[in-house]
Order: sequence, then structure tokens, then C-alpha cells
Amino acid sequence: MKKLFLFAAVITLMGGCTKSYEGAGPYLTSSFSTNGGFGTTSTEQYNPITENPFVDVSKEAISTFSIDADGGSYANVRRFLTAGQLPLVDAIRTEELVNYFPFQYADPANGEPITVNGEVSGCPWDDTHKLIRVGLKGKSTAMADLPPSNIVLLIDVSGSMSDANKLPLLKEALPTFVDNLRSQDKLSIVTYAGQAGVPLEATSGADKGKIKSAIAQLGAGGSTAGAQGINRAYEIAEQNYVQGGNNRVILMTDGDFNVGISSQTALVGLIESKRDKGIFLTTVGVGTGNLNEGMMEQVANKGNGNFEYIDNLKQAQKVFVNEFSKFYTVAQDVKVQIAFNPDQVKAYRLIGYENRLLKSDDFVDDKKDAGEINAGQTITALYELIPAATTGTPGQIDSKSIPTFTINFRYKTPTAATSQALSLQIFDLDNGFSYASENMRFAASVAAYGLLLRKSAYKGNASFDKVRTWATASMTYDPYGYRKDFLQLLNKASQLQ
Repeated sequence: MKKLFLFAAVITLMGGCTKSYEGAGPYLTSSFSTNGGFGTTSTEQYNPITENPFVDVSKEAISTFSIDADGGSYANVRRFLTAGQLPLVDAIRTEELVNYFPFQYADPANGEPITVNGEVSGCPWDDTHKLIRVGLKGKSTAMADLPPSNIVLLIDVSGSMSDANKLPLLKEALPTFVDNLRSQDKLSIVTYAGQAGVPLEATSGADKGKIKSAIAQLGAGGSTAGAQGINRAYEIAEQNYVQGGNNRVILMTDGDFNVGISSQTALVGLIESKRDKGIFLTTVGVGTGNLNEGMMEQVANKGNGNFEYIDNLKQAQKVFVNEFSKFYTVAQDVKVQIAFNPDQVKAYRLIGYENRLLKSDDFVDDKKDAGEINAGQTITALYELIPAATTGTPGQIDSKSIPTFTINFRYKTPTAATSQALSLQIFDLDNGFSYASENMRFAASVAAYGLLLRKSAYKGNASFDKVRTWATASMTYDPYGYRKDFLQLLNKASQLQ
């Protein structure tokens, strides 16, 4: 195991207990009245989330979880707020709010596909507690150096996709994705309504006009045989498989499957049967009203991929252009295990990642599925800590010479069956929150935003005004203006609550 030692660490994990979550449980069907453009009433489906509690280190000193590379929850929550409504509590996955944003983490060195950093600071919503941040970054790769791709766009063209914010939005946005394709890339289109079809066989990325024409001709109508579409898309992906390349299905839908296999459990089982074929899966959710967000998030989770939600053209630009490299996986089955020092930590709580928790034994089990990290992508997690009693000032951790916690990581390269390990010790330098890195301060701001939206019992003395102050002081790194947009979203949330 390689050892890395870091004294000014920058990792943002939000911690919890080491229980297992298999992710194929019951839907939560949420019906709610709206006045912001969704219609009179709306039925959307989300999986229940119960926030992680504080865990006593004397009873369980190790916390294990899978990383979460999704950003879908942030865009979906924004959709609620923009429409003048507070989001449903189970639409709020706090880790996805944080991971919507890129962070300024160093690229990997020494040939590793990922790098890790970590940090301890004061907790801004409870001055008797601490925060730790765990940060990961996938290796950045220039467009010209990305491996050749075999991409299958699996597009729902059923009747429910006729709304302007569904198939028409995708048809307007997808040409920007096509513009990034190269001659060595292949793209196919599979559609499904009452049955699956193949309007575009594998076509070179050099023939952009042909691809765009096929997209422009798509129309919506009929029922939704989603499982049949999934099977056909994977068949096409297998037929055009690129050895050593990027083989990926991108499923775009509102998730309203109503023909054939349609339950979340059955669909997750179908995707699990496909994932060992070396084909990755991205799910892209669109629309409102009948959105089955819970299914799409779990299908991506179990299909070696990530989940995104597109609510407008600006978000499509983020997913299809600004973060195009996120369609290229550099490490899979990435697991994190935190070992807390009981002399310094009394209790810990992982913020978010509720449906990514793993058993301790899962960490070394290479057959246990976990999350993926993509080229140039950053992942952040936060834990809130209750310090152990010391002989110094109450609420302070005195020792700077003994690690507060050790981060152990395991990951596989995209084609490997055996994982590799990394380890990093993190020391508490007794920095107050105002002296923490900008990465820590902004991540904590977004996490607190999530706690407030959830009306969490763990929000402490956080308020939207305080979050705005913390975030405003953490805006130096904002390459696409997402942090600036976040401040405007804070105003909407504050007014609604």
C-alpha cells in the first residue's frame, strides 16, 4: 500500500455509520401541488433518504462508503426553486449538491489515475465541532488524448417526452455534444417508445451532419418500453465495442417506463447484469411531473456510471460541453474508508452519501460495486466531528503530531478486476473555519445550504445569510460561473423558506 502524508489536507467527506445500502428499495412517490409551471399537480418518484446520524467512535471507529460522482440532485433542486417551490426533501442528496461544483484540486502525479487530499477545520454552524474534507480528482486528459469512444445515445421518444423541457430540449442541446466527437469516435442512436428502434447505426464522429440530422428527426409518441431499449442499446454497444476505449450508453429519459420491466428493483437488476461487459452508463433526466428520479439515480449507480439532470440549455452546456470529459472514466469501484483516532474524535457524521454507505468488509471485496471517477472530475466529501475531551481548551483538539484520521482508498482502473490501494494521514492544525482553504469553505457553504433545505436536525446555527457570507468569501475559483449562480439560488431559497 502506498503511503502519502499530508499536513495541510483538503478532502471533503460527510460521514456516517457503516451500514449497507443496496439501492433497489421502494420508491417514494411524492405528490404535490405546484404554482411554478409544473401543472396543477405532479407525481414524481424519489427514493427515501434518512440522514446519517453521529456515530460514537468508541463503538465504530471506521466509516466506509462509495464515492458519488453525480450532479443531478443540484440541478433538480434548482428546478424546484426556479419554479417558486421548495424541493421535496428526498430530492435533496447533499453530496450531489457539493459535487455539482468543480474544486481546485491538484492533478494526480506518479502515474496514478486519481489523487487525494484532506483537511480539518472548525465547523461554521457549530463552533464546538470540527469539519473534515476529503477531496479526490481524476486525472485530467486533453481532448486529443482521450481514448476512442463507442457511444450509444439511448433516447426515450415516448409520448411523455413531448413536453418542451424533455425531447425538444435534448434535440436542441445534443448537437453541442456531437461537436466534441472526433473521427476516431463512433456514435449510435437507439430510441424506444412502444418498442426499441435504431435510427442511427454506428457513425464516425467525423460525419457530424449525419448524426445531427438523425437527432433532428426524432419525434415523441407512444408508450415506454424502457427495458427493451436498454437491452438494444447494450447490444449495439457490444457490437461496436472498442478494446481499450471508452464504451458508454447514455440514457436520456424522464424515467416513466410503462411497458415490460418497469419496477426499480427489476431495472437495477437488468443494469447489474450488463455492467461486467465493460460498458459504462450515464443517465440524463429531463422534465417534470412524472419524473422518476429515484430510478435513474440508482440505475446509474449500479451501472458503473453517473446521473445528471438537465433543466435548461445552460445546464445542457455544462453536461455536454464544459464537462465532456466526465464521459470518460479513469477509475472505477472507488471506495473510501476513514479510520478515526478515538483519542481525538468522540463521534463523526458523514454529510450525505446515505445511499452509498458500505460495510467495512466491502472495502477489500473487489466484487463489491462502488462509484466511478472520470477524467478531470473532482469529488468532495465532508464529515462533521465531535472532538474528544482533552486536557486543553474544551472543544479543541490539542495534538498536531498525531493524525486525527487516516483515509484509505481503493480503486480499479477501467479494465482491471483487482483494486489498488492508497492511504493518507490527516492532521488537525487547529485552524478555525475562516482560515480553512477556499475548497473547504465553499464545500461547507453548499453542504449547509443542503442542511437548510432539508430543515435538518444537524443544521446547527446555519442560516441562508451566513451561507451567503461564507460562499461569497470563497469565489476565487469559479471557471464557469457556477458559484456566482449559486449565490442567486441562495436568494430564491431564502425567500421561499
